[in-house]
Amino acid sequence: MKLTLKIMFIVFLIWMVIGIYLLNTDHEKAQIVMGLGIFYFSFLVMPIFIYHRYKDGKYKKYILNDQKLRDAFNQRGKD
Repeated sequence: MKLTLKIMFIVFLIWMVIGIYLLNTDHEKAQIVMGLGIFYFSFLVMPIFIYHRYKDGKYKKYILNDQKLRDAFNQRGKD
């Protein structure tokens, strides 16, 4: 999964470089190439990255619950 993400990100970077080149040469399809590149990044690369990053429950330390709020307020009162 990690290798797939790296390859997908490199493809995105190359895609953007080609899009910037086409924009600078005033190619008629430059806007379409850039738009498809952003679409690719937004709907393919980012969801796969987010799934890979948080699939093992690593997100649980960022969730606020009552106990964490109580601890935070108790720590604030001691300062």
